[in-house]
Order: sequence, then structure tokens, then C-alpha cells
Amino acid sequence: MTLLFTLQRLRSATAAELARELEVSERTVYRDIAALTEAGVPVWTEPGRGGGIRLVDGWRTRLDGMTGQEAAALFAVGAPQALAELGMSSALAGAQAKLLATLPADLREHARTVAERFHLDAPGWFHGPRAAPELTTVAEAVWEQRQLRIGYRRRDDVVERLIEPLGLVAKAGTWYVVARSVGSSVDGRGDPMLLTYRVDRIATAEGTGERFDRPAGFDLAEHWAESAARFESQMLRATVRLRLGPRGLSWLSHVTDPDAAVRAIATAGPADAEGWRELEIDVESVEIAGHQLVALGDQVEALDPPELRAALAAYGAGMAARNEAR
Repeated sequence: MTLLFTLQRLRSATAAELARELEVSERTVYRDIAALTEAGVPVWTEPGRGGGIRLVDGWRTRLDGMTGQEAAALFAVGAPQALAELGMSSALAGAQAKLLATLPADLREHARTVAERFHLDAPGWFHGPRAAPELTTVAEAVWEQRQLRIGYRRRDDVVERLIEPLGLVAKAGTWYVVARSVGSSVDGRGDPMLLTYRVDRIATAEGTGERFDRPAGFDLAEHWAESAARFESQMLRATVRLRLGPRGLSWLSHVTDPDAAVRAIATAGPADAEGWRELEIDVESVEIAGHQLVALGDQVEALDPPELRAALAAYGAGMAARNEAR
């Protein structure tokens, strides 16, 4: 079925092109073409220069080979808020309507059932999506591969940048654009550096009309994963050692970096008779850790470094003094 959908998309291709697209051998392509022909799919080949493998014009499959999980995934994957912000909500609705019209009855019902029972709400509680007035302009530049001149807010200033926007990422209700910086920052090879900008901080955005070529081999998801991991490692520069009570263990991810908390608990020592466990956790700094961990109250004991223990003791003494009965 993958070959069939690829032919529907390309309409015509050589065996070599199909083999590269599907990452199989040309022999496998010819074998699958023969199987499609035997199944009644109107595939024909045209030899010679300019020839190739084609589907009869106007013919399309009814998606009978799609599994229930595959059909349902096409409905469950839609992030309505994100698509609406990109101006694509009507496109999603139209695509889903066309898909429903072609699915067999049993798969149609399964897809509807999944859509009724699962919904993606990406932003966290108390953190709604951030307003990004220039998101549409940025998105259009991404689609059309055109340079943008932006005014970017940095603290109290707005700086001008010329960028080549390569992709948009929505994380926890905030949009980011990954772009090449033109005429300023460069990497070790002298090429424009890939930087990440928060779209809600873009005060102005205007297209220059200049097209650009995307970097060869650039993968947005891979770049984002690498840069996010690098950012996290730069942010969490210190390690502290703690003892946490049962409630402190369950609250830790709410007061510190969630991923760091998960790693710390996964490698924590065994629980004592009262359920307390010893662990090490990466934090931004000892000072910031003190502000965060005081929220755990009597469920945390700082073991190392000494300054963290002293900070928590001072916070506790101050809270006790302020809350004494009058």
C-alpha cells in the first residue's frame, strides 16, 4: 500500500526513483508493481526516455488497505489550536471530511470514536497559548522560503534581524521559529548560524521578497531535539543532594525541572522505613534550588551542598517566625 500511495502522490516515477523514495531495491519495486497489477490496480509502465511507472489518470484508491489504527491516527494527531493559529483549521477539516468519505464504514466509525475520546491540549495548566501577532507572516515566509526582516524584543529594546525561517515549533503553547541569521552570527564554517526566536517576541515582521534555499539535510525535529537538550544542559549547571519524604517525591516535578525530577527519582536510593529516599538532582543554581525546594516544606532535607541546607533552614526559620500565633 505504501507504493500505491506514493504513486498517487507522484503520479509518475521511474523504478529507481520509487526505490529511493521507499528505501527498497528496484527488484522489490517491480515485484510490488506486479502484485498491484494482479490485484486490479491500473498501473502501467512506459519504457524509454521520459517513461516511467504510472497510475491511470483519475484513478485513486478508496484506502481499503488502511488499518483502524492508521485511520484513527490521522484524526487524533490534529492539534486544533496550533493549526488554527497557522490558519490551517479549515484545511484540517476539509482533509478529514475527504478521508471519512473514502474510508470503509468500519474504519470510519473507529476513526470517529478515537476523535471523540482523545483530544490534545498542549499548553500546561495556568499557561495559555502566548499571543503571537506576527505568526501568520512568519508561517507564510516558512512555506514560501522567503527572507524576513524582523524587529525582535530583547528586554527593553527591539533589535532588527534579517532571517531565513526554516521551521516553526509549538511547545507548551509558545511558538518558536528556527531560522538562519543573515549578515550577523556565523558558525565555525562561516555559514549563517541557526538560531531560535520566540514568535511572541517578534514585534514586526516584513518580507524582503528574497527567496532562500534550505540547508541540505536539515531536519527540523532532529535540530529541535538537539538544541533543546543543549539548552537544558546549559540551564542545569549544578547538582544538589536531598532526602525527600513520600509527598516530597510526588511534588518534586512541580517545583523543579520536570525532566530533571524524573531522572533524579529514577536513580534515587531505596526508601527507608518511613518512605524517605536520597537522590541527586540537577538544578540551575544552588540559590534557585533553595527558592524552589522550600515549597516542599517538611518533606525535604538538604544534604549537600551546605549552603543549600543553610538556605532552607533560614527560609524555614523566617516562615516560622512570621506565622507564630499572636
